[in-house]
Amino acid sequence: MDKTRLTRILENLQRGDLSVDDAAERLTNFVNEDLSFANIDHHRSLRKGFPEVIFGEGKTSEQIIGIIEKMMPQEDVILATRVDQEKAQQILAAIPQCNYEADARMIICAPEPPKPTGHGTVLVISAGTSDIPVAREALLTAWYMRNNVQAVFDVGVAGIHRLLSHREAMEKATVIIVVAGMEGALPSVVAGMVKAPVIAVPTSVGYGVSFGGTTALCGMLSSCSSNVAVVNIDNGFGAGYMASAINHIPLPAS
Repeated sequence: MDKTRLTRILENLQRGDLSVDDAAERLTNFVNEDLSFANIDHHRSLRKGFPEVIFGEGKTSEQIIGIIEKMMPQEDVILATRVDQEKAQQILAAIPQCNYEADARMIICAPEPPKPTGHGTVLVISAGTSDIPVAREALLTAWYMRNNVQAVFDVGVAGIHRLLSHREAMEKATVIIVVAGMEGALPSVVAGMVKAPVIAVPTSVGYGVSFGGTTALCGMLSSCSSNVAVVNIDNGFGAGYMASAINHIPLPAS
């Protein structure tokens, strides 16, 4: 439950538009709700500014449906990541007001488009076309966390001239997410061109000694550019979340 919904309940109670019993009923699961297979943290929106995000991998479609149905009365935006096509079809059949972003493997339940509240723009860059699914996960996470977002895809170091044509967008961005597999070189290149923080996302894209993204991860962790931070392999969600946190840091009073 976010601050807006909580405030509305308290104001309705104060005006007499809501009885004490009704207010108590709505606040029964104010902190958490135990479903036996999941214990939903309803308080997270108040504590952190965004509701709990459902990690769909390893959960059944029935479990995901059950969690979403309990969250919907309390949240304006619900995200579920790592949801495959088969599970998504079952979830949408049960909850048709949700949408499925197949490339990012995300279920999104949001009645209205988000209204950006971040200070600047989160720019998401992918090294290759094969990295786009992870980049899209980052992009959609940042967007639904109320950030202005922009994307530049397939501008990796194998054709670095493609990146240079987007220099203005990179210089204007408040936070940049760079998604790359193979040897993972692109974040260092981008970070060397800008003053903004760069969040590097290694992907599992690559041949043999890429080791499922481990080579890209080690390369990014070894970056010679000082403004690079790294999330885990294929963790587009984590990158989008961190970018949003940076983009919402309160500005100093003028």
